[in-house]
Formats: sequence, structure tokens, C-alpha cells
Amino acid sequence: MRLKVVLFLVLTAVATAAHAGPFTDEMSKCLVRSTSEADKTLLIKWIFAAMATHPDVKSLSGVTPEMGEQLNKETGKLVMRLLTQSCKTETRQAVEFEGEDTFKASFGVLGQVAMQGLMANGEVSNYFSGFEKHLDAKELQRAFAKKPGQPATPVK
Repeated sequence: MRLKVVLFLVLTAVATAAHAGPFTDEMSKCLVRSTSEADKTLLIKWIFAAMATHPDVKSLSGVTPEMGEQLNKETGKLVMRLLTQSCKTETRQAVEFEGEDTFKASFGVLGQVAMQGLMANGEVSNYFSGFEKHLDAKELQRAFAKKPGQPATPVK
């Protein structure tokens, strides 16, 4: 499998859940176990830089093409180390017994673990809750209030 395809799978894995079998689970555990906090930070930066290329958000980011290429280079080295050294046996078994979708599932787990570290940061958490001050609590209560005598009906 070409490195370009593997890197694409890493990116899509962050946003996509895939079914994981026992060999994929072992590969996922190995990937997480074999990455340092610095490796996880690299993955977060790489994912951010990739998302920042979208035209709708590009103006919000200062990621230059040179920075993006450096992140691609470092991420490529990390993926190669993980697949061909640190988790070689687990990767080989997962692909052999469960197919190439194992990359999506395993790197999805690694991406989620890396993102958990980002989301645990106090500044990030505070930013995410910042929109709450712009909500109208009374209007929300009216919108979701059950009228007297009206049974709850599930949305179809």
C-alpha cells in the first residue's frame, strides 16, 4: 500500500468509525502504546493543518504550504515507524485477517486518543463552552417544554 493512501486513511479515520475485529483491536492498542505525547501532538497538528486547507476556514489559519509539507514529512515518518517497526506484527496480522479497512479503524482510534489530549486542555475546553453565553435559556425552555396533557412523541 502506498504511503499516500495510508496517510489519506489516517485523516479519514479520525472522522470515520469502522468495525474493528480482534486483530484490528490489537493493532489499535499497539499504535496508541507506541506513540509518545509528542507523536500525538504531531498528529493533532497534521490534522489541523489538513482541515485548514478547506476554503471555508483557510483564512482562520496561519498554516503555510511549507509548514504543511513539514508536517506531512514528519507524519509520514511517524506512520512508517508505526507500521514497519513498532507495530509491524500487529499490522501484518490485522491486514491479513481483517483486510485493509483495519488502517481506518486503527488510526481512527489513535486519532481519537490524540484528540482527547487536545480537548482536555483547559483553554480549548473554555473556548468550546464560550458559545453558551450567547444562548437564550428561556427560549430553549419554551422550545422543548412539554405542553400540559401532551404525550411525549419520538421524532421519526
